Amino acid sequence: MSKAYVFTRNGGPEVEALIDQDVPVPGPGELLVAVRAAGVNPVDWKLRAGYLRPGSAPRPFPTVFGSEAAGVVEGIGPDVEGFAIGDEVFGNPLTGGYAEHTLLPVAVTAHRPAGLSFTDAAVLPVAAATAYDGIRQLGLAPGATLLITGAGGGVGTAAVQLARHGGVHVIGAASAAKKEFVESLGAVHVESGPGIADRVRAAAPDGVDAVFDLVGGDTLRAAATLLGDPAALISAGGKPLAEELGGAAVERARTAAVLDEVANLVVTGALRTHVNRTFPLDAAADALRVVEDGHTLGKIVIEVGA
Repeated sequence: MSKAYVFTRNGGPEVEALIDQDVPVPGPGELLVAVRAAGVNPVDWKLRAGYLRPGSAPRPFPTVFGSEAAGVVEGIGPDVEGFAIGDEVFGNPLTGGYAEHTLLPVAVTAHRPAGLSFTDAAVLPVAAATAYDGIRQLGLAPGATLLITGAGGGVGTAAVQLARHGGVHVIGAASAAKKEFVESLGAVHVESGPGIADRVRAAAPDGVDAVFDLVGGDTLRAAATLLGDPAALISAGGKPLAEELGGAAVERARTAAVLDEVANLVVTGALRTHVNRTFPLDAAADALRVVEDGHTLGKIVIEVGA
């Protein structure tokens, strides 16, 4: 048997439970992985609450939380090449990351390089990879100015660093409590909330060349007013609204190659994961509450195995 933290139906924290379940069996193109660490993301509690992407199928219950994990290969399904028992890997799990065992699809699984801990590897498949895809999608030249909303969260933290690594000037919108943290990443901080557009104009009198939105709602609407070309707006926080405003959703690549790229950026020091806190699997509820409360600095990780 294998322990897993699940939700048994859609709802609030009251539908969560730590259970014992059968160890999953890898199918074609899949790896059975003994989880060592799992990243915690806002999408985890949103799925529990019942939010689904348009066209998504309802999930079977119980559903294991978690969309990024790192661990050790314990089993290999048919039609798998390039992986062996004992390999240390990370990627996007098919059967949830808050568990002692999960299945990883080889198409979105990378080998953990030397110099990258399981804990750091576990926060790359969602937040860092989303940031990487978005910055690549914008394709800004060195010297351009980029506004990133939600700059103090998991994706925002990575996006600020990747943009700065590419020579882009960054305005980072976040709460006042995150000012010092955002500035430590190399961004100019502006406080989020009503009046954000005026504060960005004051911080960037020559204007901004693009917006990477991670918040949605009124913040996204205000940010859109700063652009002459709405096509320079992308969002991972309010995708339908971004398209309504003339922008686009972040185009996710979801490939092992992207995971290799972001891992290399961490190993070379160009990207820091900023794991803020770790929790054991039996305290997964506490980890999820920290993220659900919405005031996280950097990333939260559940550490599972030895």
